[in-house]
Amino acid sequence: MAKTKDRLFDATGSARPYVERALTDDEVRDNVKNAFAAARDVYNELVGGRGAIALGTRVATDKDLQDNLRTAVEELRSAAERIQGKDDHKGRNSTLLIAGIALGILFNPMTGAATRSWLKERVLGGGDEFTYEGGGNNTGGGAAA
Repeated sequence: MAKTKDRLFDATGSARPYVERALTDDEVRDNVKNAFAAARDVYNELVGGRGAIALGTRVATDKDLQDNLRTAVEELRSAAERIQGKDDHKGRNSTLLIAGIALGILFNPMTGAATRSWLKERVLGGGDEFTYEGGGNNTGGGAAA
């Protein structure tokens, strides 16, 4: 019996942050209210002594009913994501994609050198005063005297 009680306390302890977020977040409450209202509209349209075939036909053909169902599902999904703390990463993902494409173009073995020289000409004005002179004498022996 103690094992069941321990599992129950563990489950409630892990759900606590979600419940607190659901209670304090206005956007989650709005999403749940909107989903409930859309589901109530769907239910009110479907109830009325119809059989299962008539209900299925109505759901399959009535665009307003389908829109209400879609709204209810989207609002509940949005509320669930908000409660779980999922963030939207569209901006970050787009930035990473653009940076990856730019690096791929700049370091492509076939066109990279030409692209880098074109970019250097556009950004730095094409002069040779900014050339890289690497390969210096770095023996690691400290400062030169």
